[in-house]
Amino acid sequence: MAEKKGLVAEFKEFMMRGNVMDMAVGVIIGGAFGAIISSLVADVITPIIGLIFGQPDFSAITIGGSEGGIMIGNFINAVINFLIVGFCLFLIVKAFNKAKSLKKEEPKEEAAPTTKECPFCKSQIPIGATRCPNCTSELPEE
Repeated sequence: MAEKKGLVAEFKEFMMRGNVMDMAVGVIIGGAFGAIISSLVADVITPIIGLIFGQPDFSAITIGGSEGGIMIGNFINAVINFLIVGFCLFLIVKAFNKAKSLKKEEPKEEAAPTTKECPFCKSQIPIGATRCPNCTSELPEE
């Protein structure tokens, strides 16, 4: 029984690790995003291609006759859909990267120093000090 508790605790630790949760969220979001891309291809891009080139359906193409032949047309349709989806994803990633690069933070200016070094004992003292609190020397004016 003690082994089961250890196994459950180990599984719980594994599941609560950040990268496992990130991966799970990524898979879910990826599935939803895949549906959006599929709809973009099927409902927007393919009809535009159909208007330009005629009906973009190659499913009727066969090798060896229409009966019992190799249905190569379905394969051609799948390859064309893959290329369209890949191109759409490329454009989306390219736009995202461009937006991300525009959003980069500009380098921050360095803050003015708040301390200086005592010329006598070499300890760090406040910038406005006129006497070193460590060696009690009077500091020259700068």
